[in-house]
Amino acid sequence: MRRWMIALAAAALVLVVAVFLLQKDIGEWLYDRAVGERIAAAPLAAATGLTVGLCGTGSPMPGTDRAGACTVVLAGDQVILVDAGEGAARNLARMGVDPGRVSAVFLTHFHSDHIDGLGPLNLLHWTGKRDRVPLPLIGPPGVETVAAGFNGAYALDHGYRVAHHGDRIAPATGGTLLAQPFALPARPQVVFERAGLRVTAFAVDHRPVAPAVGYRIDHRGRSVVVSGDTAQSASLERVASGADLLVHEALQPRMVASLTRALEKAGRVHTAQITRDILTYHATPAKAAESAQRARVRQLVLTHLIPPLPRAYFYPAFLGEASERFDGPIIVGDDGLVFDLPAGSREIHRSNRF
Repeated sequence: MRRWMIALAAAALVLVVAVFLLQKDIGEWLYDRAVGERIAAAPLAAATGLTVGLCGTGSPMPGTDRAGACTVVLAGDQVILVDAGEGAARNLARMGVDPGRVSAVFLTHFHSDHIDGLGPLNLLHWTGKRDRVPLPLIGPPGVETVAAGFNGAYALDHGYRVAHHGDRIAPATGGTLLAQPFALPARPQVVFERAGLRVTAFAVDHRPVAPAVGYRIDHRGRSVVVSGDTAQSASLERVASGADLLVHEALQPRMVASLTRALEKAGRVHTAQITRDILTYHATPAKAAESAQRARVRQLVLTHLIPPLPRAYFYPAFLGEASERFDGPIIVGDDGLVFDLPAGSREIHRSNRF
């Protein structure tokens, strides 16, 4: 037995030494294999009705595993985004959605965490698709300022890409954002309609931030409503009536209060004040659940989670009383979650691309 143990230890030592000495070659082989598998991974396909993916469930508060606000919707051969926070393009690629497939981006409002991923997204859309026209950026008044700002900030980079890659990869007429504003709706307003896909905008309450809207998206009898940032909103409840899926932002006040106390104790008084201010213009999980119940939606998905949640163990504490306010399923969103809504069905299939 002792001889076998010595032989086994010696073999292990030889293996460790070999791995160390051959680290370069082994590393290249492993990287080549991993890249090949990732690039060859099946792209995210659209259900016959709608496919909804969470490409960002975070907030401006620092977190390690959540991108900024982003929801992707696939309908037939169309791919649209609602908001594009930091990390949106990275997560789309991880989910199997080539940014070049995106046909339009809809903004709910202009807080930084809903728009700061537009630069990388637009670059990858342009070069991935060899697009000769700007990417439509659709939203309420103010979207023109956002588009112009990103176009100005990336103007030098645009020139470099054209000069380096040429018309075959980076056509000079593409690579920018084209603002398509709509008037802030006094009542729900259809702002996009193409090949059976209909997007309806409606005002929400994110005061003092204005304008702020949410969107209802319908295709082949299936529907999803994306709240954007809002306190509990009667207009949302009306528009969401009977929807299959409600993707609603959520803030847990008790957890934010813990964060506030920790910030004050650490002497970070200005950040602590911000955590107090945000309590007034976001919905709690319980309030989002009440809205889902009143609207009679089939499932509630919580996103734009405040504060950051490091792991799923904390989800019950985050939900609080929400499950008592809504009869249907409540899902705390994670980046990479995908919901398939087949046409001609009431089913909702959930999977995770990460």
